[in-house]
Amino acid sequence: MDRYAVVGNPVTHSRSPAIHARFAAQCGQPLEYGRLESPLDGFRATVQGFAAEGGRGCNVTVPFKFEAFALALRHTERARLAQACNTLRFDADGWWGDNTDGAGLLRDIEHNAGRPLAGRQVLLIGAGGASAGVLGPLLAARPAALWIVNRTAAKAHELAARHAAFAQAHGVALRAGALDEAPAGCDIVINGSASSLAGDAAPVSAQVLRHDGLALDMMYGAAALPFLRWARAHGAEARDGLGMLVEQAAEAFEAWRGVRPDTAPVLAQLRAEVDASLPAA
Repeated sequence: MDRYAVVGNPVTHSRSPAIHARFAAQCGQPLEYGRLESPLDGFRATVQGFAAEGGRGCNVTVPFKFEAFALALRHTERARLAQACNTLRFDADGWWGDNTDGAGLLRDIEHNAGRPLAGRQVLLIGAGGASAGVLGPLLAARPAALWIVNRTAAKAHELAARHAAFAQAHGVALRAGALDEAPAGCDIVINGSASSLAGDAAPVSAQVLRHDGLALDMMYGAAALPFLRWARAHGAEARDGLGMLVEQAAEAFEAWRGVRPDTAPVLAQLRAEVDASLPAA
C-alpha cells in the first residue's frame, strides 16, 4: 500500500490524515497516510528516511516549507514564486515540489464562498510564509488591486517585489506597506499573519472591511474565533481557514494519485467536528 505523511513540528494536531483517509475511501485509492514529527534540525533526514522506506510523497507544514523547497529538484510555478513547498512527490527522476496553499485558498473563496476575486480590492495581512504561499494564485485570479501589509513594512515590500512581474502580467495593481497603511473598504480581507496565534482579533483597523465584504482567517478552530467575531461585529462575512485546508489537500491528493476528490462532503464532516469542539459562544 502506498504511503504518504504530513511532516511538521508540531504535527500531532494535524487533521490531514483524516482528510486524506476520506479522500482515499471516496476515490477507491489504496494508501496509508500518517504523521511524522521531525526534529527542528532534522527535516532533511526525516523526509529522506521516509522516502527510503517506501514513502511516495508528503505534505509539509510549519516550520519546514522553505526547507522542503530546497529538497525538490523540480517545482511548479506557484512554488517557485512562494519559494516554499507544502507538497512533495518522490519521483524517480527527481523530487517534485508544489505549493497548494494558494490554490486551496482561492477555490474556497471563489467556489465555496462564492466570491470571485476578478476586479475586486483585496487585502492580504502578513508577509510571512503563509502569505508567500498564497500570493501567486491570488494574483492569477486578477483582482483589480492587491495590498500586502505587514508589521515590518520591509518584508511586505520584499514579497511584493518578488511577485511584481507576475502581478503586472496579470494586470493587477500590487502594493505593499505597513499595517497602518492598509486601505479602507476592501472587498476581501485575508489574514495570513500570526495575530490569531497570539489571540488578537485583528492587527488592522476595522476600516479595511467593506460592509458585506468577506474577511477570512487562514487559521481555523478556536484560534480563528477572535478574528471571526471582529469581522462579524463590523458587518463582514467571516470565514475561517478550514475550507482552505481541505481544498489544498485535494490539490495534493490529485498530484499524487491523478484523481480529484469531491471536497464538499469531507469539508462538511470536518466542519461538524471542528464546530463541536469549539467553546460555547
